[in-house]
Amino acid sequence: MSQFYVYHRIDTAPRQWQAVAERLATEGVERIESGGGTLYGLWRSQIGRPRDEIQAMTVWPNAVRAAEAERTLLQGETEVWTRRSEVLVPTSRPTDATPPHRQGNYAFRWFATPQQHWPEFLDLCVEAWPGFEKAYDSQVIGLWQAVGDRSATDHDEVTGAGIHAGVRSLLLTRRPNLAMWERSKLPQGKAETKVRDTLSRRYDLCDWTVVSTATLLTATDKPDRARWT
Repeated sequence: MSQFYVYHRIDTAPRQWQAVAERLATEGVERIESGGGTLYGLWRSQIGRPRDEIQAMTVWPNAVRAAEAERTLLQGETEVWTRRSEVLVPTSRPTDATPPHRQGNYAFRWFATPQQHWPEFLDLCVEAWPGFEKAYDSQVIGLWQAVGDRSATDHDEVTGAGIHAGVRSLLLTRRPNLAMWERSKLPQGKAETKVRDTLSRRYDLCDWTVVSTATLLTATDKPDRARWT
């Protein structure tokens, strides 16, 4: 059975991100599960996104509209100012809907890739992932393709910049910490250089890309106690 993921970007009232996240991890989970879905994860901003923003992903066993999943997750939330949700389908990863559970440095990278380059883009991702994971103690959580169903009516970053979106996709990777994020950008030796060259060819195929990092609020191994001030 195909699974549908919905990515949610949630802007809260000032200084309310933690309270909202705690409610979503309890009451929100109950609402999602009563509707047949599951919570895949909740993340808070680390680098590149506003302090009071939460990123979330939900998983559904059948096709779902972004607005429907959004209403279920955020029903009754008065401290949420802006919400944007988008339906995604997995590519070669993830192979199941087991949520990530280890704390770390999570990178959300969005791509806009011309349709004619998309097959090669996927091949390069699959080729680079094993070496990337081995070299940097990191994991590729998933690469999802957007299906075009969004709850927000305003322009996203791609179309707002005047770029034809082509194939929109979201890559989610985990590194153990920010130090490894920096380390992964500076290859050492032939094997790491080969991985970086493969990733660079992938970047050269896309028209647009942006990345931000976050920490996992729903981690089960250790709490998120870092302070990004």
